Parts: sequence; structure tokens; C-alpha cells
Amino acid sequence: MERYQKQSFVLILFIVFPFLIPAQSARHLSIPGANDSLSLQQILQEVTSSYPSVLKAQEAINSADAAVALARSGYYPDISGHAGYTRLGPVSKLSIPNMGAFQIYPENNYNAEVDARQTIYDFSKTSRSIKMEESGKAISEKTIDLVKQKLNLITAISYYTLVYLQEALKIKDVQLDNLNDHLAFITKKKETGSATQYEILSTQVRISTTENQKIDIQTAIKTQQAILNSLLGFPVNTALMVKQNLVLGSTGIVSDSLVHFALQHRYEMIVAGLKEEHAALHLKTVKVQNNPVLDAFLSGGIKNGYIPDLNLLTPNYAAGLGLRVPIFDATRRKNNIKLANVEINVLKQETEQTRRDISSEVYQNEALLNASLQKIKQSNLQVRQAEEALELAKVSFSSGVITNLDLLDAETSAAESKVNLLKAKTDYAVSLARLNISIGRPIN
Repeated sequence: MERYQKQSFVLILFIVFPFLIPAQSARHLSIPGANDSLSLQQILQEVTSSYPSVLKAQEAINSADAAVALARSGYYPDISGHAGYTRLGPVSKLSIPNMGAFQIYPENNYNAEVDARQTIYDFSKTSRSIKMEESGKAISEKTIDLVKQKLNLITAISYYTLVYLQEALKIKDVQLDNLNDHLAFITKKKETGSATQYEILSTQVRISTTENQKIDIQTAIKTQQAILNSLLGFPVNTALMVKQNLVLGSTGIVSDSLVHFALQHRYEMIVAGLKEEHAALHLKTVKVQNNPVLDAFLSGGIKNGYIPDLNLLTPNYAAGLGLRVPIFDATRRKNNIKLANVEINVLKQETEQTRRDISSEVYQNEALLNASLQKIKQSNLQVRQAEEALELAKVSFSSGVITNLDLLDAETSAAESKVNLLKAKTDYAVSLARLNISIGRPIN
């Protein structure tokens, strides 16, 4: 069936490029049996806890933790140890009249020491670096939520599509059973001369058409199963079944407030705000990169070479303060400030673009949701009318008023109206999921 193929193809394009990477991570959800089916919540929970893109985002948080700890290391002393042996020759000697010759230093020199250097004050360089890295961690944490949000939408679309296809297949099976019963009935009537070969051929054509439609649905089912299996990390050929759960609720938010709500709760806007704050912190960090640094050093150990006993290992130490004041950095600070300001301006424009995109997305999804709701109402009416028409056709056929082909037309219309109603409900469930995601709410 063309619409099934088109729908599946579009969904595959939407999913494959950014997310459909074979999942190799540990699974928490066991592979269902042949008679088991999974709910949307089960699938969402598994996908958002084990999909590679989520685990990758979690590793980004671990990296951010390490970056924060690295920035904090500026507060800690730098301690190192050193030991060495040096053989010198020739050894210089000093001769003093009436006193003899004196060796100035020994041939064998031994030294062991511990050096420590501690920054006392760096005029906010370390503190601002820490704040910037903590800001980066906050972005990584929200990025996980953003990744999960996108995965939720992709998973929900595939789930609802599979629900629709499973039910559509059942309707086609019933339709095929009815058509085969008609074919058997008409074949018997032809033997008695009450039916024509045309009626038999027409019924066979309808059966062939319906069987082709069934094949298209079965192919689409396998496609959606492969998509969900990949998201879940199951073997790609697992005959996955899902529970029929077409949500027909609402967002619970007044229509006029949807855009405002979305701008307050969408992770894209939250991340955009955090990126702006991060860029501002980066600018502050760059501005203090040439600030002076006051530090202290202490070195202590043992070595020989002290008069009067040059070979005696003697404790020794050295301590002091140091102040480093940059004088000229070849305009690096000036140019880094320019780059930081450019980054801030770029992020402001990205935030504005995100705001516009979200507003448009919410409006479009709300329009699609309302259209789906209207289609459900119309489809319900069509189902009732088609069923009434079918009942009348059965009575008329029994009375000999209409032919077998007329009855088949009525049965086909009734079956198609049920498929259309199911499609309308599926579109509504998908539209509701899209709208909830677009305003920053979880899928119920």
C-alpha cells in the first residue's frame, strides 16, 4: 500500500541519520517472547538508559568533572622530589701559605631534596577557571536531557506507527477472510448459474489487491520492528510486538500559553542560555589571564660539600616568595578578548534562532494536533455510516436487490473506514507526542 511505504520511508529518513547506530551497550530489558508485547513506557525507559548517544553524553559529564578538578588543582601545591649523584674532576684546591692546601668541593657529590611551590594569590585566575568549567558541566548535564528528549520523540513515532500497522494488519486479515468467503459463495452460485464469471474475477482481483496491501503492511511492520530493535539493542530480526496504546489526551495547557511555556521549558533554550553564560565566563577568564601571580617556594633536603667536612651529608633548605608580572604578551590577551566577544554575539544569535524555531515548531505541531482531532471526528462518523451501509447492503443482498459486487464494495468501504480511523488516531498520538516534546514536556 503506497501510503504505508511512504510513511515508513519518511520515518526511516528521520531516524537513521542522527541516531540509528547499532546499540552495543548492556541491556536491561529482556527480549520479549513471541506472545509478549512491550508498552511505550518500557521502551522509552530502556532506550533512554542504554542507547549509545545517552551513554556518550554521560561520559561528557565525567569529562567535565575531570576538567573542574583540573581547574581546582591551581589551589594545591606542586610538590616534587629529586635525588642525584655527580662526580666532579679535577677538583679545585686553594693553597694558603703556612696553612697548606684546601679542597673547595668533593669529588663525589650527593644530593636529595623535596621541592614545593604554592600559589598564594593569582588575582582570580583560578577561581574564574573553575566557574567556567562548572558552567561546562552544567551544559553537559542538560545535553543528556536534550538527547533523551529527541530519542523519546523518535521512539514514540516508531512505536505508534507499529501500533497502527499491527491493527491495520488485523483489519486486512478480516477483510481477506470475508473476500475468500465471498469467492467460495460466488463459485457455488456460478455452478448453479446464479452468478457470472465476471463476479468471480472481480472478487479475485479484490483478493489480490488486498493481499498486496497486506504484504506492504507486513513489510512496514518489519521496518518499524528493525528501528525499535536497534533503539533497544535487540537483534534486528526480533519479531517485536507492542501494546495498543494510542493516547488521545491533551497537553493540559491553554493554547495561547504554549509558546511561552515552551520557551521556558525546552532544553534547547536552557542549553542556549547556559552556553551564553559559559561564554561570558570565558570572557572574564580571558581578561585576567595576564594578572600577576604571587607564589611561595620551599626546598629542603640533604647534600654534601659543606666546609669543613666536604663529605658529610648536611641538611639544607631554601625558601622564598616570587611575583610574576606579565609585561608584554604579543597582543594575545587583546585578541583573545575579541574572540570571546565574538563568541558571545554568535551565541546570542543562536539563542534568538532557537527561540524562533521553537515558536514555529509549537505552532505547527498544535495545528497538526487539531487537524488530527478533526479527522478522528470525521473518521468516527465515516465508520458509523459505513457500518450502517454494510448492514443495509447485507439485507439488500439477501433480498436479491444488489449483487455480490455491491456487497463487496460496502464491506471494503467499512474496512477502509476502520483503517482510516486507526490512522487518524495514530496521527493524533504522534502529533500529541510531538507537541509535548516541542513545549518541553515528557511523553505520557
